[in-house]
Amino acid sequence: MKYRQEINTAFKNSIPVMMGYLVLGFAFGLLMVSYQYAWYWTALMSIFIYAGALQFAAVGFFSAKLGLIDIAIASFFINIRQSFYGLSMLKKYAHTKWAKPYLIHTLTDETYAVLTSIKTDPKLSQKHYALFLSAFNQSYWVIGSIAGALFGAAVHFDTRGVAFSLTALFVVLTIEQYKAQHNATPFIIGAIASVTALMLLGSNMLLGAILLSLAILFGLRSQIERGAQHGA
Repeated sequence: MKYRQEINTAFKNSIPVMMGYLVLGFAFGLLMVSYQYAWYWTALMSIFIYAGALQFAAVGFFSAKLGLIDIAIASFFINIRQSFYGLSMLKKYAHTKWAKPYLIHTLTDETYAVLTSIKTDPKLSQKHYALFLSAFNQSYWVIGSIAGALFGAAVHFDTRGVAFSLTALFVVLTIEQYKAQHNATPFIIGAIASVTALMLLGSNMLLGAILLSLAILFGLRSQIERGAQHGA
């Protein structure tokens, strides 16, 4: 089979995401049907929106009957962090041609973490490896969310607290990033920036934390790079 090695490597590296996405997708499906949405809306959101945190938040937006402008603004600020991911992937995705639109659509936090923290054989087709990894990860989310919606429609389930599973996955990914980089400085900066932004901006802290983190990281870029080389 053509690209067998890329498929096998992508599947192997996607297994940690699979463990999280099946559970998180299931939780999202349960949450959707608890608000009386049909299961197919869950499937459509997971295929065409495919943004875990935003999908969880969107359920609250819809139930509160927010206007389209309000939803658009909130969605922008929730997902603006992925613009920074995209900038760092410009070189990696430069020659992906027809696959680029799908790779952009499926560049979630977890897919980005795998692509940037797990080294692969340079002999692999990086375009096809990234494509298969992205497709595997999205399939886990879609399957999990549909399963959760169908289960929730058939069995009454208390959904309080299930959204915390998304936070738990981010914690695990942060730990994996640290184990791959062996440099605590960026994580300390991120923590300090987040606490500072929370104190100054309250619930609107996300964008402020990202911008403050970037400013500090760029200012300390040479020291961080030297620390990473020393740790390696």
